[in-house]
Amino acid sequence: MLNWFSDQKRRKQIRQDRKLLEIRARRLLNSYLTADGPRKQRFYQVVAGAAAAFSPVISDPSLESSQLAHDAAEAAIRVVQQRDLKKMDGDELQSMITDAYATVAIAYRRASAFYTADKEMLELGTAAVHLVTIATSFNERNAD
Repeated sequence: MLNWFSDQKRRKQIRQDRKLLEIRARRLLNSYLTADGPRKQRFYQVVAGAAAAFSPVISDPSLESSQLAHDAAEAAIRVVQQRDLKKMDGDELQSMITDAYATVAIAYRRASAFYTADKEMLELGTAAVHLVTIATSFNERNAD
């Protein structure tokens, strides 16, 4: 019985992710794929910045990595919700920033194995993880 409630809760959260995050993450990923070199660097900077804001800090060594990823995803989702409430998408850069937070949220959801029952979100999460990894690596390499 408890498993059924857990499954229902997860399905509801996935529906909410689709409504709040999916369109934004797909828009960012599609724009990234069609961008030229200098514009891709801008994507890297924005995505890496959003990811850095939620890098799990291990303050409790008893927490598992999936729990840390879950907590980071929840924090990123709250940022997207707040930016939506405050209507902070007034220009292209602000929209890109909100989209980056949504992409990071999906990447962390994927890292926490949240989307295992939803193939489309799993694939989107995989693409998001790849972009976050590339952006973080690019920024670290160019920070020197």
